[in-house]
Amino acid sequence: MSLFSSSTVAIPDAVQVPRHVAIIMDGNGRWAKKRFMPRVAGHKRGLETVREIVQACVDLRVDYLTLFAFSSENWRRPQDEVSFLMQLFLRAMEREVNKLADNNIRLKIVGRLDRFEPQIAEMIEKSQARTAANNGLTLTIAADYGGRWDILQATQHMLKARPELVQGFEEGDLAPYLAMSYAPEPDLFIRTGGEQRISNFLLWQLAYSELYFTDTLWPDFDAKALKQAIASYQTRERRFGRTSEQLLDA
Repeated sequence: MSLFSSSTVAIPDAVQVPRHVAIIMDGNGRWAKKRFMPRVAGHKRGLETVREIVQACVDLRVDYLTLFAFSSENWRRPQDEVSFLMQLFLRAMEREVNKLADNNIRLKIVGRLDRFEPQIAEMIEKSQARTAANNGLTLTIAADYGGRWDILQATQHMLKARPELVQGFEEGDLAPYLAMSYAPEPDLFIRTGGEQRISNFLLWQLAYSELYFTDTLWPDFDAKALKQAIASYQTRERRFGRTSEQLLDA
């Protein structure tokens, strides 16, 4: 069974600091273009922002941080940019995994990992194993990930493991097979860069997440900006289908 209940089945505990923050890191290319720099310069600068936001989440006692690094649809980008992103991903794991391990941060990578080159796939396996025993912040990188893929693969794996469910199944049957079954659903979803859509990210898990959109480009999104997003989250009334009056009586 899944460790965490779905927000459409059970009412999660109300928390002031979101337990799980999920972010679409958008705007690297536009940040570079505004400075008359190649798009890859924006991706390099965006990696520095990742480091700052990870540390900010540790300081704020966020338990789970999930970053959308590369979507299933990003393979459509120019080949030279895709190649650069793959190399940046590999180098980042090589350089950062020991720091994560030393700071009690657990690294998880979710997505269609079978489509990566063997060198990257091997590094993903090593990086996850290196930090597996850590119990501080869980940092998840969604790479070659798509929300529809996640639901499809979960269904396929569930029916393979439990063929009797072909006659019918419930949320609790499917949940353990989702890519992020180890984490609670995000309390707060953030998208930088001005776009206001979720772009096939965590379609199942975002059902009751609070959504926060900002025009700030990812390389400019810092700890202060994260705190502003959390401050906005703290003003929300999280009803999960109930009325305001019911919240007052709770």
